[in-house]
Amino acid sequence: MIANISVITDNLDYLLWGRVAEGQPGGVLLTLLMAIGAALLALPGGIVLACCAWRFPGAVRKGLFIWAEFIRGIPLIFVIFWMWYLLPMLTGSDLPGAVTVTLALAWFTAASVMHSVYAGISALPGGQYEAAVAQALWLILLPQVLRNIMPSLTGIFIGLLKDTSLAFIVNVPELTTVAGQVNSRVQIYPAAIFIFTGLVYYLLCFSLEKITQRRFALK
Repeated sequence: MIANISVITDNLDYLLWGRVAEGQPGGVLLTLLMAIGAALLALPGGIVLACCAWRFPGAVRKGLFIWAEFIRGIPLIFVIFWMWYLLPMLTGSDLPGAVTVTLALAWFTAASVMHSVYAGISALPGGQYEAAVAQALWLILLPQVLRNIMPSLTGIFIGLLKDTSLAFIVNVPELTTVAGQVNSRVQIYPAAIFIFTGLVYYLLCFSLEKITQRRFALK
């Protein structure tokens, strides 16, 4: 028998919360904390970069797009490794693994957000540009843009949520890592453990999609 529900029920607290009672969140809780933290950094960061690219053509725009293409053209796993080794050198101290991965996810995701927001701004009627420059870009263009590109942003953040699983490479105890730890400890029923893990990721992503659809009335 390759699956048994008892391996899930016996380890459910650890899979959901990690060792949160000891001040060490893990499992699904840490996965969500990293995804939300990265999204809160990547969304405003990507918007600011898109506005800079739109407002300052020439060298600034070209430089931002070169940066974004470079970041989007390399595997996220390398970005995590770079952050893991470079941040302690830059800060002079070791950062918690979850913080490092969150920053890597935010940096990586901000490039995609920048592209989506810039495309949304560029797609608006040209007559609005002068009014936006004369008043405030964020008051005129961005409210329209963010609603128009919400399906794209939802896809980006669903990808971000799934990408938290790469934190296992630096032993951050998010869901994939703790699932592997449970599997190594019990050494039986791996199918049950990883089917449960996949189902949790699916439910989290599905919920995010439905919440966004309901909130913004997307088709």
